[in-house]
Amino acid sequence: MPAAHDHGPWGCACWGPQDELGAANLLTPEKRLAALKGIETGQVFDLSHAFGADAPYMAPNQPPFLMMLWATWRDSIRRRRKLGMTNDAGSNVERIEMTAHVGTHIDALGHVSKGDRLYNGFDAAETLGDWGLARLGVEKIPPLITRGLLFDVAGLDGGAHLAPGRVVTPAELEAAAEQAGFAVEPGDIALIRTGWERYFAADNARYLAGAPGIDVPAAEWLTRQGVVAIGADNMALEVLPNPDHHKALPVHQHCLAEAGVHIIENLALDEIAAAGVSRFCLIILPPKMRGATGAPVRPVALV
Repeated sequence: MPAAHDHGPWGCACWGPQDELGAANLLTPEKRLAALKGIETGQVFDLSHAFGADAPYMAPNQPPFLMMLWATWRDSIRRRRKLGMTNDAGSNVERIEMTAHVGTHIDALGHVSKGDRLYNGFDAAETLGDWGLARLGVEKIPPLITRGLLFDVAGLDGGAHLAPGRVVTPAELEAAAEQAGFAVEPGDIALIRTGWERYFAADNARYLAGAPGIDVPAAEWLTRQGVVAIGADNMALEVLPNPDHHKALPVHQHCLAEAGVHIIENLALDEIAAAGVSRFCLIILPPKMRGATGAPVRPVALV
C-alpha cells in the first residue's frame, strides 16, 4: 500500500475509488491497542465544552442553539391521570434545534467541497440531497481510539494566547512537538492549543471576530505524516481571517476534501495543557447521525 502521505488530487488513492473513511483507514487494531496500553494512571481529561444557548455560532451559515421542553412533568402527569394511571410519573423531555457544528464537534468528510468535488472525487451535486449526505456523512466516521498529541503553541508570542489572524507555521508545530518529546506517527490525532478557548461562551463576539490557527502549509505538514484528524481550541481550526483575503476555508478544503482528515473544533485544551500532558489515549465516539455533515462530540484523554 502506498505511504499514508501519498495523497492524490482527491484524497489518498491507496484506499480505492469508493472509500469514505479517508485517513481513518490508518486506525488499525494495533494502533488502538498501543494507545490503550499507554494509559498508566487512569486520569481523564474532558476536552469538550458544555454548551447551550450561549454557544458561539457563525451567522448566517450556522443557526443558534435552541432548546425547549417538549413535555413537562405537570403535563405528563395530567395526561397519564386521564388514562387512569395513579402513580403520578412525571417526565421531562426536550426538543433541541441546532447545527451539528455547534460547540465541540467533528466535521464529516462531506462537510466542505473543493468546487463541486468532495473527498475522493465524489460529485457534490450527486452526494448531497434534501435529506443530507448520501456519502461521507458523520455516521461513516469510525470510533476514534488512538494516540492524541497536544501541540501547545499558545505562548509563542509571550502572552496567554495567540492573536486573531496569527498563523501557526509548520516549523512552530515541529518545535512544539520536539519540546514535548514526541514525533507524529500515522494514525495519530493532532490537537493544537492556541489559548483561544478562554473566549468560548465568555466573549462570543471576540471569539468569532477572528482567531489564531494553522494555514494550509501546517495542515499539509500534519496530513503528510498520516494524522487521522486535526483539532484546535478555536472556531474553525484554521486561522481567521486567512492571510489571503481571497480565500475562505482552504484548510478545510485540504483536510476534508483532499486528504480525508477530519477536523475537530471548539476543543477545551487548557486543563490538559496545565497538567503538562502532551501524549495520551484519545477517545472520540461520533454519533451515527445519518447524512449529517458533522456532530457534537465529547473527546476524552486518558493518561
